[in-house]
Amino acid sequence: MGSTILTPLDLQEPHLVRLVTYFASASKVRVVALVFSMMVAISYADSRVEASLGVFYMLPMMLAALALGPLEIAILSILCAQLRRLFDFPGSPAESILRFMFAALAYAGTALFVMMLVRNREAALAHIRQIEKEQDLRKVAEEQLRVLVESSPAGILTLDQNGVVVAANEAAKVLFAIPPGGTLSERAIRDYLPVLADALQFDTGEESFHTAAQCQGHRHNGEVFLAQTWFSTYSGPEGRHLAAIVVDGSEEMREREEQNLRQLSASSRIMAGAVSHEIRNLCGAIFLMYSNLRVKQNFSEDEHFQALGHLVKGLEKIASLDLQSRMHEALAPVPLQQVLDNLRIVIEADWIESSGIVRWSLPKKMPWVLADAHGLLQAFLNIAQNSYRAVQESDLREFEICVAVQKERAVVHFEDTGPGIAEPERLFQPFQYGAASSGLGMYVSRAILRSYGAELRFEPGSKGARFAVELQVAREVEHE
Repeated sequence: MGSTILTPLDLQEPHLVRLVTYFASASKVRVVALVFSMMVAISYADSRVEASLGVFYMLPMMLAALALGPLEIAILSILCAQLRRLFDFPGSPAESILRFMFAALAYAGTALFVMMLVRNREAALAHIRQIEKEQDLRKVAEEQLRVLVESSPAGILTLDQNGVVVAANEAAKVLFAIPPGGTLSERAIRDYLPVLADALQFDTGEESFHTAAQCQGHRHNGEVFLAQTWFSTYSGPEGRHLAAIVVDGSEEMREREEQNLRQLSASSRIMAGAVSHEIRNLCGAIFLMYSNLRVKQNFSEDEHFQALGHLVKGLEKIASLDLQSRMHEALAPVPLQQVLDNLRIVIEADWIESSGIVRWSLPKKMPWVLADAHGLLQAFLNIAQNSYRAVQESDLREFEICVAVQKERAVVHFEDTGPGIAEPERLFQPFQYGAASSGLGMYVSRAILRSYGAELRFEPGSKGARFAVELQVAREVEHE
């Protein structure tokens, strides 16, 4: 740490320290016995010599200060003063009283002075021990922090007020592709993460700020990656500094975008199938009218009428393409608990904000099901959003989700307290009249679930709307 800590032996002379330590740790009875022995010896010597030996009574008083309290010291000082008076030179009564008082005060003051020295020494030793303990704890904490930073898979770095890297861990060097043997320290962060350099220039007064940002980062070799950063500013001796944690989110972004593309492709295929189905119905009606007009009105020789017939047949052929065929993707086992947990994170905030209640009735052991996690979540979310919109005009706003496992099937029930479904037979038809948007939500959700070998159905209930999603249980995963 760059500072020198005094040890207990540096505070006093070594021999005196050992003597004081010995008597301070001795028992009170032993110290008192030694004090009285010294007083008797001094009194005997004082009675044998013509000179006054009253000053030597300070020695037992100093020794008594190591074991006795203030009241006991006062009594002992009076006793020593009385012994001195017995063998002192004769004088007037006033002079004898003054000598007695001054001697008692001197003895008591000496003992109290020694007592305060001992207490101050003990306090200093306790303070030194506390400092040493804090130093040891600080070293342990610094070592743990160093190990944590160096072993972290996330890049951790600090910047000075000029946007220059002060310190960085090994993960940060790998993240920014620093060449072997090189260091990230003393490099300008603007070349790698401009958002951090801009954050240091942001004027917030004396207050510090902390936030998260997703931005583009640059490696030393020129590669671009998606950087997820968490950073905060703090005041340093030379100005504002910044500490940041950086991770590479490129792989996560690629997986997310690929998953979204697959889901968009599946949804588009289903919606295109719904559109082709409607067009095929219209083409059938148009072709029927075309056939009637050709027979009744004798338009068979008219070139324009024949061209119209060819157009109708071509449109019908386009609409007859089987765009709703089941996708032949290999389904992987998906933990149903994880999908429902993600659903809870997405929907519960809106229900709480609108004074609603979401009830969950889930078994302790949740199965794995054959599905696509993203598509299954989207189907559940569509049902939940429909229920959320339905209960907005109701006094009681509740939404219940329960799971029942039946042999090789897992059934997820969704039930709300809304007004219910007026025409259940039209629920899964595309392009419904009066729908909130395109009227494809439930149609697409059921088509997605059917592509997993699952089923979505409406069930009559005592309150609101009730839906059941029946999924295939992945038996091999459940056995594992």
